[in-house]
Amino acid sequence: MQQESIYNLIPKEYVPPSKEPMYRSAYPNGLVPTASTFNNHTTSRPKVNNINGDFELVKGPHTHKGQSNSLGKIKGSYKPDATLFRMKNTGTMGSNQLPEIQSFKYPQSCKAAVPKKDEKPIHGLKSNKNFIVTNAVENILSAPKQVTEEKDWTEKKDYGKVPDYLTKIQSSINNEYEIIRNMHMNEADERDKQKYLMTLEEVERLKLGLKKKWESVNKEYQTITHIRMIDTVGLKRKKEQCEKELALLEKDIEKLNKNYVFIDTQK
Repeated sequence: MQQESIYNLIPKEYVPPSKEPMYRSAYPNGLVPTASTFNNHTTSRPKVNNINGDFELVKGPHTHKGQSNSLGKIKGSYKPDATLFRMKNTGTMGSNQLPEIQSFKYPQSCKAAVPKKDEKPIHGLKSNKNFIVTNAVENILSAPKQVTEEKDWTEKKDYGKVPDYLTKIQSSINNEYEIIRNMHMNEADERDKQKYLMTLEEVERLKLGLKKKWESVNKEYQTITHIRMIDTVGLKRKKEQCEKELALLEKDIEKLNKNYVFIDTQK
C-alpha cells in the first residue's frame, strides 16, 4: 500500500472542455417586444406595440422606433475613421519615447528555500520513549523551587510618616485659609469703624428732641381729629401725613431705649 504523502500527488494532464456552440435566438433581433411602450412618438400607431406578439409587423407610414432608440448608436456609426489617428507628440505624456529598459530583480527573501522534489521526508519514525516515566524522573531529580522572602514594608525608614508632597499641600491650604480669615477680619474691622457708639447724654438729648417733635405733630393732629366731616383733599392729606410722622417718631424713640445705640457714619 502506497503511503500518503504530498510528494506522491502527480498532476494530471489538463484536458480543456469542449466549447459549446454559440447561442443564437430563434426570434428576430429587431422585433419589438410584446406590448412594448418603447415606440416612436411620431408614429400613427397607438402607444402599445405588438400586442399579439407577432414576428412580422404591418409596416405603416411611420416606423415603430427611431434611428437611435436603442442601446447605442445606429448600425454602422462605430466604423473607425481613417483620418483620425494619433499624430506625433500628441499623446498625454507629450512624447512617444519609451522609458529605458531595466532588468528585473526579485526582492531578497529571508524565507527558507522550498525543498526539492528529491528531498523526501522520512516516514514511519517511531519513539520508544516512555514519557510518563521520564516526566516522573525529571520531577523527582529536579531541585525544589526557591521561595523568595516577602519584604516587610513596616521596616522601611519612612513607614508611618506623612509624605512630603502631602505636607506641602496641607501648608498651602492652611495659608489660603489664613488669607481668607484675615480678609474677613479686615472687613469686620472696616464695618466696625463705620459704626459710632452714642453716649448716654447724646441718647437722652436725642430722645428729648424726638419727644418735642412728637408733641408738636400730635398737637397739630388733635386739631384735625375734632373735625366731624373732612370734606377737603388738603385736610385729608394733612391727617394722613400726621399719622405717618407720629408712627415714625414712636419707632425711633423705641429704638433709643436700647442699652447701646450705634450710628452708621457712611449714611
